[in-house]
Amino acid sequence: MKLFSSSWACLLLGLFSISQAKERPHIVLVMADDHGYGDCGFTGHPFVKTPHLDEMAEAGVVFSRFYASAPVCSPTRASVMTGRHPFRANVPNHGHYMRPDEWTIAEQLGDAGYVTGHFGKWHIGSVQPDSPTSPGGAGFDEWLSGLNFFDNDPYLSHNGKYRRIKGAGTVISMDATLKFLSKHKDGKKPMFTVTWFPSPHSPHPEIPQGMKNAATLYKNQKTKMPGYFREITLLDQQIGRLRKHIRKLGIEKNTLFLYCSDNGGLVTESSGGRAKKGSIYEGGLRVPAVLEWPSRFSSGKINLPVFSSDLYPTFLSIAGIKLKPGQPMLDGIDLLPVLGGQRTSRPAMGFWHGFQNGQGTWNDRIIKALLEAEQAGKPNPFPERILKNVKEFPTFDPSDLRGHAAWNDWPWKLHRIETRAKVVYELYDLKKDPMETTDLSEKEPVQVAGMKKSLESWQRSVLRSWAGKDY
Repeated sequence: MKLFSSSWACLLLGLFSISQAKERPHIVLVMADDHGYGDCGFTGHPFVKTPHLDEMAEAGVVFSRFYASAPVCSPTRASVMTGRHPFRANVPNHGHYMRPDEWTIAEQLGDAGYVTGHFGKWHIGSVQPDSPTSPGGAGFDEWLSGLNFFDNDPYLSHNGKYRRIKGAGTVISMDATLKFLSKHKDGKKPMFTVTWFPSPHSPHPEIPQGMKNAATLYKNQKTKMPGYFREITLLDQQIGRLRKHIRKLGIEKNTLFLYCSDNGGLVTESSGGRAKKGSIYEGGLRVPAVLEWPSRFSSGKINLPVFSSDLYPTFLSIAGIKLKPGQPMLDGIDLLPVLGGQRTSRPAMGFWHGFQNGQGTWNDRIIKALLEAEQAGKPNPFPERILKNVKEFPTFDPSDLRGHAAWNDWPWKLHRIETRAKVVYELYDLKKDPMETTDLSEKEPVQVAGMKKSLESWQRSVLRSWAGKDY
């Protein structure tokens, strides 16, 4: 790992703890929607152009095994906001709402003096004004947000005011981000900025900006999804705009900027693992991730597995915030000691998907209807979408562990797959077999038994949290 030596890292961390109250860093988190691990230039893709992410990877810290906490969008977003497995927060699949009872990272940083902004896809609650499940209800001071992914000329909610904005959704999201940073860069408060791109989610109508023949880019390549790769190049352009703007504002040295994706990609061949989005196998969870913080870390690579639930405790640590008494348990860990070289192992990571189905959310259709009803003086056409079921606390049979779960205790990964009362276990050594091709469950019964006990115990703790026992 080409980072500071452990002695220097300890010294820097100590100095940081002394000075953090005086100059806490700005934190910028950008997350794509369906960007697979292998779909970048710096991760070895044969043709997709990502020059700005490649430059970021060259200058910053690359996480070679960064995992989304879930293989689909909404749950991973809930994990980022809470530091917890998404089931705990009432988000078992896409379209479910995160409970307002959760202690979100935006609320925590806001209480500690940060100014907070969310721009882009939301998909863990409402965007209606005064809803406790909106970005504002979750702790963001300013927001321009969509209910789900959106594309060209989208309908969005600006601090609860519905608008239709002309242009590519990914560019619009970055426009709002840059405006927020410019507005607050000379203020007394550090900034916490969350930008969740709507790309490269299907159906891929957005195209790169200012590029000749952009609409046909990658059509000459051997792929059935040239639009997917076009949108990756588009979002890469926005990363370039953001990096340039941060430097133009003169805040780059004291800004932590992290890029990642919400789940695996849409192309199995370049997903970086077995399968793709929607799967608990590596291709559905492993995503590209790069961090820049010039005043703290030089270029390097982190090979220890980490996941999106780690961002919450890491951001708290960076801001000098300690967990409060009574705060619900976290699944993530503080990554600062990992980045500094003092920590070379971590607790096992749990994954679980398929316990409940997702719920449809049509961004433009819903927000357009809300806007038209508001303009016509008619009642809210979607009052049920303000809260959904966030005030319900279901009870679960502790023996009901249906779906596909996995326990990543590096380098071992145990899968538990339950369908129609049939349970199958698979075991892989990810260090030797990163594509999960050789099931070792029969050869390693002792390993399976120990990991099975840990996984199922964790699953039951997740169900208890989901039932509201943590609040």
